[in-house]
Amino acid sequence: MTAPVEPVALAQALIRRPSVTPADEGALDILVKALEPMGFTCHRLAFGPENGPKIENLYARLGDKAPNFCFAGHTDVVPPGDPTAWGEDPFSGNIVDGRLRGRGAADMKGALAAMVAAISRLLDRHGRPAGSISLLLTGDEEGQAIHGTRAVLEWMEAKGETIDACVLGEPTNPDRLGGMMKIGRRGSLTGRLAVHGTQGHVAYPHLADNPIPRMVKLLSALDGLQLDSGTEHFDPSNLEIVSVDVGNRASNVIPAKAEALFNIRFNDSYTSESLKALIRRTLDVVGVPYDLSFELTGESFLCPPGPLSEVVADAAEAATGIRPTASTTGGTSDARFIHRHCPIVEFGLVGATMHKVDENAPVADIETLTRIYLGVLERYFA
Repeated sequence: MTAPVEPVALAQALIRRPSVTPADEGALDILVKALEPMGFTCHRLAFGPENGPKIENLYARLGDKAPNFCFAGHTDVVPPGDPTAWGEDPFSGNIVDGRLRGRGAADMKGALAAMVAAISRLLDRHGRPAGSISLLLTGDEEGQAIHGTRAVLEWMEAKGETIDACVLGEPTNPDRLGGMMKIGRRGSLTGRLAVHGTQGHVAYPHLADNPIPRMVKLLSALDGLQLDSGTEHFDPSNLEIVSVDVGNRASNVIPAKAEALFNIRFNDSYTSESLKALIRRTLDVVGVPYDLSFELTGESFLCPPGPLSEVVADAAEAATGIRPTASTTGGTSDARFIHRHCPIVEFGLVGATMHKVDENAPVADIETLTRIYLGVLERYFA
């Protein structure tokens, strides 16, 4: 019998590892040290460019039979910014006024600790389940997400390793633990728009070609585009112009080029390809030449309400008295990769302080989340 894992102490240990993407700084070592005594087989997986830094990932599994229930998450965190702006050292992991403070407390080292502690309690109370439990943990969620979860899933597929259900521990609750779980996410598509002209003196406009008025017309067409009114499980898609730049600080120079950046968060009314086609049609109507390129972060996806979301909702309601709303709001997450392999639900801590100065999570919430994850495991394997 192994010693029980205390979730808050484990979360503190993880926060004290400054694992800003792509650094691991020993965060995965702490988790392996907690998992191996429980019987997990731990695979340390490093992926990255041939001549560049590698991303550290972990796939750990207990058991070899189906069904395989997977907890997923990430050990990497965003930079803390100016450490003097924090009330505590960003990587102190101190508890102040009942709150665990530090970068990653909410997003999402607190949830990782709750996962491991919940597994520890399950084994202590019920022994090994009839199937398997696994953890898929990455150090590349806050970065480009190229050498993290996606690469681990490719490794798993090559090894014939399958998962049957997954809970991802992102901080899904807006203001109170138990309020929200995520069953899908909108897609994210970024567009880079450029209009070319000819540089010249403003006093001699006939010798120049100002690209700005043409860019204004193009952006006006994009700004006036009504994408949709939302769908059954999704909010309306939205297009936001986030940058316009001509690289010119002189008041007497007509610039040679105007560039703009826009991002679209889109629901299941579109695929990225259908959305690209719509954007090009909209710009073509303006009738001015332009250059346009796209960068896709992820397609929209939905895991319709079903047995897994019911298990998560039942466990959350039993622990908090609140039945979480099934939502698809927010940014992207690694669920955009995992949903292709199995049903997935995202459920974690309150996200109000994630990525902020003085990020924190109530100690009581970490303990409650542990009970919720334990309830998920008990119901799933019942």
